[in-house]
Amino acid sequence: MSLKTFFSSVFLVLVLFSCAEDRETKFSSTNVTTSNNKLVEINIPKAIGNDEIAKNINTEINKVVSASLHIGEGTPNSETSIEENIENFNSEYNSFATDFPESTFPWEAQIDGEVMFQSPAIISISITSYLNTGGAHGNVHILFLNFDAGTGKRLENESLFIGQNDFETVAKTYFEESIEDKSILFDPENFQLAKNIGFSEDGLILLYNTYEIAPYSAGIIEYTIPAEELNSLLAINSPY
Repeated sequence: MSLKTFFSSVFLVLVLFSCAEDRETKFSSTNVTTSNNKLVEINIPKAIGNDEIAKNINTEINKVVSASLHIGEGTPNSETSIEENIENFNSEYNSFATDFPESTFPWEAQIDGEVMFQSPAIISISITSYLNTGGAHGNVHILFLNFDAGTGKRLENESLFIGQNDFETVAKTYFEESIEDKSILFDPENFQLAKNIGFSEDGLILLYNTYEIAPYSAGIIEYTIPAEELNSLLAINSPY
């Protein structure tokens, strides 16, 4: 190989590497509020760029955050912006305070998001919401969102695995190893696969929110399937 050909090859590799880096979705942390807001604190990741990938991810995050702020009966409107839902939350509290002036406990909402894991194949984001609307205690809820890194489309849990039954078998094994006292569970004899499944550097996190499989006193229950156990189970390109 001539010196000219060698340097041309090196240049091509560097260009391709640079292009791959440029295509990786970047995130910034953003605080969302309104001028009249006194009750809601929101800090979430925002995909940067005007391309379709960033748009798809941000749209899904906005839907989840908006739904978390929904108060009252009925299904939340997925087209309503976060800012509108912040205003609605404050308005609902003002109406409550007017109707029940003896109540001195203010409502509050705290929603935080973070990018848990990112690879050329998948992006995992967690959204943690805490709401207290005057009850005995507030409610914490965690939701994992998995996205196809190439399209920004949200991935349903079922699409992550080659064989759902094989995955559940592995998940059950690690679940039973992680729970020392099964008497705390509502149904200790029957395994229930977690609805929340998200990727981390260590492996796959499976998480049960409060009241899903155990009482409030048990708190949030989670366990991890190590990364090295996943390659034969995943339907997507290996993220590790």
